[in-house]
Amino acid sequence: MHRTIIGVTLTAALLAAGPHPAAGAAEPDLANPQVVASGLTVPWGLGFLPDGSALVAERNSARVLRLVPGSAPVMVTTIAGVSPTGEAGLLGLAVSPTFDQDNLVYVYFTSASDNRIARFRLDTPASQQVILSGLAKASIHDGGRIAFGPDGMLYAGVGDAGVTANAQNQQSRNGKILRMRPDGGVPASGNPFPGSLVYSLGHRNPQGLAWDAQGRLYAAEFGQNTWDEVNLIVAGGNYGWPTVEGTSTDTRFRNPIVVWTTAEASPSGAEIDGSTLYVAALRGQRLWSVPLDGAGGAGTPVSRLQGRYGRLRTVERAPDGALWVTTSNRDGRGTPAATDDRVLRFPPLT
Repeated sequence: MHRTIIGVTLTAALLAAGPHPAAGAAEPDLANPQVVASGLTVPWGLGFLPDGSALVAERNSARVLRLVPGSAPVMVTTIAGVSPTGEAGLLGLAVSPTFDQDNLVYVYFTSASDNRIARFRLDTPASQQVILSGLAKASIHDGGRIAFGPDGMLYAGVGDAGVTANAQNQQSRNGKILRMRPDGGVPASGNPFPGSLVYSLGHRNPQGLAWDAQGRLYAAEFGQNTWDEVNLIVAGGNYGWPTVEGTSTDTRFRNPIVVWTTAEASPSGAEIDGSTLYVAALRGQRLWSVPLDGAGGAGTPVSRLQGRYGRLRTVERAPDGALWVTTSNRDGRGTPAATDDRVLRFPPLT
C-alpha cells in the first residue's frame, strides 16, 4: 500500500479526530423495510439532522424535503438556479458536522453554466451561498456526491463531464475527488497539491464516498463498458481513468479493491456500517454488501435486495443505526412502480 507521506499524516490526523459513528454498528434488517417517503422523483442526496430526521434532495425538482418516519414529507426549500438535464440537477446533500452551532446544509447542483456547491442555513433556507463554482457540467458524468469526512473537511466526487482528458489533468477539478474547507477554501494541510482542492485524480464518475472507523476514505465509481470500481482513496492517488478501467499492471495508477461488471452494479451511493461497505447499484438494481478487512482491502461482495426495489441511488446510515436507501426508478432509465420513487428505512437487527 504505497501511501504518500501526506496520506500517512492525514490518516494520523483522522485517527486523532476520534471514532467514526459507524464503529460497532448492528446489521440492518433488510427483510423488513419501512417506507419513509413515496411518490418522489429521483431522490439523490440524503443527510441526517441531529434530531434523527433526514433531508433529501430531489434531482429534477430541486426541492429539499425533510423526512420523519411515519410522517408526510415537508418541503424545506427549492434550491435556486438548478438546471436539470439528463444526469444533472440537484445532486448531493450534506449536513454540517457542526450543525448544532451553524445550522448549515450543503448541496451540490448543476446550474445553467456549471456544477457548484452551495450552503444554506436551515432556519433561513432561501439565503443560499455558493462556496464553489466553475466545475464543468454535462448531461452525463457530473459526479455530485458530497460528504464531510471525520477531519471536518468537505469532500466532493466530481465527474469528468464526458471529457475523459479532464481526469488526468491536474489543473482540472473534473474527474477528481476534491477536499475543501467548509467555506470552499483550500485546507491548510492534507491536500497533495499546493493551492489546489484536488485530493485524488483519474476518476470517471465517482458518486459514493464513505469512511471507515480508521478514517480511510473509500469511493464507488462508474466504469464505462466493463468495470465499475470501489477504490481506497489516498491523497494524491491516481486511479487511472481514462488510461485504465478496472485493474491494471501500470504502476502509475492505484488499483481498485473491488470491481464489478457494469451490469451488476453502476454504483452510486456508498456507506460504511461497522466493517461492511454498502454500495447502492443503479443498473444492477441491488445493494452490494462488501466486507472490509480492516487494512484497506475488501473481501467478496454479497448481492442484497436484488431486483426488489429497482434502481438504488443512495445509502446512508441514520443516527439510530438504521440504513436508509433511496430508489431511482424515475430517472429516465428505470421502470417505476406506482409508489416510486421511495425512501426506505431498514432498522437495525435487534
